[in-house]
Amino acid sequence: MNPHTQLRTRKLCLSLTAVLMLNATVAIAKNELRVCAEPDNLPFSNQNQEGFENKIAALLADELKAKLSFAWEKQRQGYIRSTLGANRCDVVMGVPFGYERVLTTLPYYRSGYVFVTAKNRHITIKSFDDPVLRTLKIGLHAIGNDGSNSPPAHALAHRGIVNNIVGYSMWGDSSVTNPQGKVVDDVMKGEIDVAIVWGPFGGYFAKKYGDLLTVTPTPPDALMPKQNFAFDIAIGVRKGEVAFAKKLEKSLERKRDKIQKILAAYNIPLIEPLSGPAPFDSNAAGATLNNHN
Repeated sequence: MNPHTQLRTRKLCLSLTAVLMLNATVAIAKNELRVCAEPDNLPFSNQNQEGFENKIAALLADELKAKLSFAWEKQRQGYIRSTLGANRCDVVMGVPFGYERVLTTLPYYRSGYVFVTAKNRHITIKSFDDPVLRTLKIGLHAIGNDGSNSPPAHALAHRGIVNNIVGYSMWGDSSVTNPQGKVVDDVMKGEIDVAIVWGPFGGYFAKKYGDLLTVTPTPPDALMPKQNFAFDIAIGVRKGEVAFAKKLEKSLERKRDKIQKILAAYNIPLIEPLSGPAPFDSNAAGATLNNHN
């Protein structure tokens, strides 16, 4: 073996040793379930641990007999890099199945976008081609103008329905409580006619109004058949942590019934998958659902 080959072999052995040591360290650390979480993003999570993802994380930690802790950070550009990637935490709840920046477990729920309307208005929207959409004031969560807008925003823009859209901030400033719910509140107030939002937002924030609001799934877009409007949602861990992901999957399966009860308590609209879960396609999705990057 020549010196160059020996050097390469030595470097490879050192690299493999480092990987094994890292994996061993990670495995030991899993007696604490460290969750990356948003501090003010109901119904998913907040610092009071009132979100359904907080509740599911607590359920899993209890099942794994692990201490639960949260690393709080607002979901902005670079979220995955500065949390999971920086080893501040080991788990990201609520990522699209197959999301390319992480290794995902199998999904634990599936949801989609919804129309939220006032029941007494009797507004029926059959498709994104329905002429009524051109006459309504439509509320959407404003995510960005860089191609990362939500699937409903793309569907409406594709049809030139833009002048009657009202954008709502997903986050707001620190003085605003539950800014994600304002778009639904404004439907109730009559300030807009319909909100088109991600299902967990629509279901959760409409719940307090009882049967005064109607929450219905958006249909697929006939003009954009590759555009997804429903997504399988999973847990994300660092790439390479296959054993840990499998361990979480087993816990998710064992706690499936309790997880379903948590989702129901938060009024999360659920969609039964037509078949097996489909990998997340960021190009088709338009926006990652919780702004993970």
